[in-house]
Amino acid sequence: MATVVGIRFQKNGNVCNYDANNLDLKPDDFVIAETAHGIDLGQVVVGCRQAEDVQSGISLKKVLRIATEKDLQNGSDIRIKEKEAYEVCQKKIAEHKLDMKLVSVEYAFDNSKAMFYFTANGRVDFRSLVKDLASIFKMRIELRQIGVRDEARMLGGLGPCGRPICCGSFLDEFQPVSIKMAKEQNLSLNPTKISGVCGRLMCCLKYEQDHYEQTRKIMPRVGREVHTPDGAGVVTDLNIVKETVFVRITNGDSSEIKEYPLDRIEKSSSSTVLVSQTEESSPEENVHDESACTEPEQNDKVQDHPPRNGKNGRRSGNIRQGNSRKAEKEGNQKPNPALGKPVMRENPNRIPASRQQDQPEKKAATSSSWADAVRKAIDSISE
Repeated sequence: MATVVGIRFQKNGNVCNYDANNLDLKPDDFVIAETAHGIDLGQVVVGCRQAEDVQSGISLKKVLRIATEKDLQNGSDIRIKEKEAYEVCQKKIAEHKLDMKLVSVEYAFDNSKAMFYFTANGRVDFRSLVKDLASIFKMRIELRQIGVRDEARMLGGLGPCGRPICCGSFLDEFQPVSIKMAKEQNLSLNPTKISGVCGRLMCCLKYEQDHYEQTRKIMPRVGREVHTPDGAGVVTDLNIVKETVFVRITNGDSSEIKEYPLDRIEKSSSSTVLVSQTEESSPEENVHDESACTEPEQNDKVQDHPPRNGKNGRRSGNIRQGNSRKAEKEGNQKPNPALGKPVMRENPNRIPASRQQDQPEKKAATSSSWADAVRKAIDSISE
């Protein structure tokens, strides 16, 4: 079984697992190992342990050797060269008038390559800058754009708590952080108070999020009525870290807010009271509710599927009224209260009953006058 160690190559870089290669390595020892950028000088931060602690199926690179005095001297010389290259690159960026901010410079351990890390708001055309740097340093030049979180990790600093920032001291990778975590922890949503030196949400919001989510599930909600040793009251606030509840207790015209541990709080059975009230309702109300629920089901065909008339497919309102009247005559069911009372409209061409009695006499008079006119016309022609 292979033995692995944790090695860090940069001051604030990630800890990488390596095969110890049968070497007796202890924390703070300097070693030479192979990285993605070539051979580099690193420091052991995690002692030797068995391979079972590492994910299975991953082939680990081996530590080449323990660093010698010459290797340590070469590492110190490289740090000096990186500072000089940083100043030269700053001047070249100003000459080319590029909208970019140089963060740091890293040299390969064998002086074969130099990497320049920068930040920018968008894409930057730095081809001419690479040519100038290559002509000055006589080696391979790489420019890499990074984010603001990586910039804070490289530069370091102090957080709002007064301690060194987490990403620059012990965090190996960035965890996703959202504004929902700040709301869950009852923090101020002011961006200046919940943001780190990088301008993004603080990484420490993730530390206690799991505890807040689990504790809120067993604690009563704000505004819920609970029972306390001093009587019934309403929850006004919660302290998730201490697992205590603030309850407002009313005594007559005065009220007082007290803090109680979670184990001394009992939730009120308000839901049980509501159920008992509904069960004790009068039978008349139950009958009325049942009729209101069942009648629409009986009249589904009348309400939801009325027949269509005409070419345009318009629904006829008289059909509903006819069906409801027919049901009233047959006595099978009551009229649907949802339809309301039918509207009775008068026909404008209908003759009133008072005028219908005079109508036959007018017709007879009209017919007799017409016959007299015809006879007079015939007599005039015959003469």
